[in-house]
Amino acid sequence: MARKMLIDGEMNQSNQEEAHYDFDLFVIGAGSGGVRAARFSTQCGAKKVGICELPFHPISSETIGGVGGTCVIRGCVPKKILVYGASFGPELEDARNYGWELSDKIDFNWKKLLHKKTEEILRLNGVYKRLLSNAGVKLYEGEGKVVGPNEVEVTQLDGTKICYSAKHILIATGSRAQRLNIPGQELAITSDEALSLDELPKRAVVVGGGYIAVEFASIWRGMGATVDLCYRKELPLRGFDDEMRAVVARNLEGRGIHLHPETNLKELVKAERGIKVLTDHGEEIMADVVLFATGRLPNTKRLNLEAVGVEVDKLGAIKVDDYSRTNIPSIWAIGDVTNRVNLTPVALMEGSLFAKTVFGGQPCKPDYNNIPCAVFCIPPLSVVGLSEEQAIEQAKGDVLIFTSTFNPMKNTISGRQEKTIMKLVVDAETDKVLGASMCGPDAPEIMQGIAVALKCGATKQQFDSTVGIHPSAAEEFVTMRSVARRLAKPKTNL
Repeated sequence: MARKMLIDGEMNQSNQEEAHYDFDLFVIGAGSGGVRAARFSTQCGAKKVGICELPFHPISSETIGGVGGTCVIRGCVPKKILVYGASFGPELEDARNYGWELSDKIDFNWKKLLHKKTEEILRLNGVYKRLLSNAGVKLYEGEGKVVGPNEVEVTQLDGTKICYSAKHILIATGSRAQRLNIPGQELAITSDEALSLDELPKRAVVVGGGYIAVEFASIWRGMGATVDLCYRKELPLRGFDDEMRAVVARNLEGRGIHLHPETNLKELVKAERGIKVLTDHGEEIMADVVLFATGRLPNTKRLNLEAVGVEVDKLGAIKVDDYSRTNIPSIWAIGDVTNRVNLTPVALMEGSLFAKTVFGGQPCKPDYNNIPCAVFCIPPLSVVGLSEEQAIEQAKGDVLIFTSTFNPMKNTISGRQEKTIMKLVVDAETDKVLGASMCGPDAPEIMQGIAVALKCGATKQQFDSTVGIHPSAAEEFVTMRSVARRLAKPKTNL
């Protein structure tokens, strides 16, 4: 049965006079998804759009944030800047065998990089504000919450509260880093603070096995710190392809990071020489900084959702249908606050499709298949589609695995002992490429192109018939001829 969508102009189709609202759309949260939804809604026909966001600060809290959101201010963008900065150290070492005569002592100025990073996020904060202004979106600085199905309240910087009515309300407040509940937790920092430290730590303990954990471990190690990485599983990056997880772990160790698998923290103790980290294996590790990279929780605490009747799950994530609509027909939600696929480009997609659905008269469901992503450890990991384990679970028949492991051309001269590995996962019956992954230099740049191929339903034969670019690492994806292994779907008695 076709679903009836609450779209702009719907009430005009009846003989009833449309109710008057201050805004066609009011968005709470001006991160990537919220800004995209607001701008695109004006393009799709919304006449009056408002958006509110907390005042700017690099480190977020319940009362400070900034236009641009996590990704721009305290996430993807500043993180990638630090990854670039950290990559130069090993690159300079590699340059010696390429004929560059460098001093034995090469200094790194953390404060200079920090200043440049802050300049860039301030610039981007201004860019996002201009994008909203140019689209005719009214920006309010303050804390927003829902006080009715069609009403929002904005607490302004001076404490005054103003209420606005809106035909549609969109919640795009993202997520926030969570802390481990252990004694001494107040001594640790999250990724927010890690991006704005006054001093570069000489000794760092990173807790967690996700992408944020391995990225910061790589960053600090690349800048010369001693780094210990503690995580609960046997390998980091749970949910990624197991073979790739092992490669990342090997590379982290190869770069000098001390790995502590199957390890939990028991307590943090303030000591004269720093922070004493106590593990459940009886280890004691001294650190200048302890980073909790142990997941994020949806930002819904102060939105007044319960009073309005908006349903959330046990983590606080807003429950939505396939079109990003909550159980209250006039209230919608996109991005990390819904805890679906928590990636900035996914929030952008959801924001774009929200605008088409509500104001463009084109009900659109986000497609979460074949979403590429990257882990910016050094060297990076990037994937799209199914992992080997997912393919075995989901495929109807046998699965073919193609792999290529090689020493990148650059390393043959520099002498760095670090292999690149690539993998294609193929459906044996249809020849369709189900997944691709790569760990090695430039993996994210290469994988973006591979993602287009998978989105188009490319087959292994089409990969094989594509002419490669030589010499490049990327050409390996079109020259994998031999099956590394054939995996049969486990038979059941059902």
